[in-house]
Amino acid sequence: MTSKLSEIDSRIAAAHQLDAVIGAMRGMAAAREREAQERLAGIRSVAVTVGEAIAMVLAAAPAQSAREPGPRPERAQILIVLCTEQGFVGGFNERLWERVEDFLSHTQAELFIVGTRGILLADERGKSCGWSAPMAGHANDVARTAGAISDAVFARFGDHAVSAVWLMHAVPVSAAHDNIVTRRLVPFDFERFKLASTRQPPVLTLPFDRLLTGLAERYVYVQLCESLMLSFAAENLARMNAMLAASDHVAAKLEKLVRESRIVRQDEITSEIVELATTAARTPMQSGAQGASWHG
Repeated sequence: MTSKLSEIDSRIAAAHQLDAVIGAMRGMAAAREREAQERLAGIRSVAVTVGEAIAMVLAAAPAQSAREPGPRPERAQILIVLCTEQGFVGGFNERLWERVEDFLSHTQAELFIVGTRGILLADERGKSCGWSAPMAGHANDVARTAGAISDAVFARFGDHAVSAVWLMHAVPVSAAHDNIVTRRLVPFDFERFKLASTRQPPVLTLPFDRLLTGLAERYVYVQLCESLMLSFAAENLARMNAMLAASDHVAAKLEKLVRESRIVRQDEITSEIVELATTAARTPMQSGAQGASWHG
């Protein structure tokens, strides 16, 4: 019985240690999710500034615009998927891949996968990957990762014609089934920028086509930064929820172990009391028998 109690106590100690680790991971995920949310305001401010510059250039555009043509079905398309680098995120990547497979069921596209977990899922599901990279592990890594994606996309434009570039990622919302968005990056939608109504048009020191193309590429880069930051926040929110569920599971396991430990302790105490009572009952009988023998 003592060995069983010792085993239960060891399991209780291990459960407490696991709960401490889960708590630390939950706290770290919460801090990263909060940091990502705080960084979004700055990224969106840059997007507004670049968008205003595009609107001003368009307002001063010559009659022959340099806007990109619409998508050409005969050309290849690219789907960029933002997954996670680490685990402990519940069904985050699996839900994302359900959307990917739905997208690929009606659109043929080359996959650009960001995040090691997404690459593993692609291999498991027999999906080929044209390009891959690690997902940002910290908010400070987002700009570098966005640059890597942007370079890969525009390099693919140099290799062969591409008609459209799509981006799929999660956003940090409570409803897990409704937190995946798909946005088109290319062809660039100039129509969404309201033409700036300014009396004095800007002075352009660069050729119009070159300037507008550069601004469009910059805007795409900022969109990538925003999407990566949103995905990073969503990943850590999912990790927080997963750790909360794990903490509840450990708490229930601890409660069961403590209850089992109390039962075993009570059984041991009962056994000791019974043993003491039996010993006490035998002692007078043995003394009486020895006394009768001596008198005889």
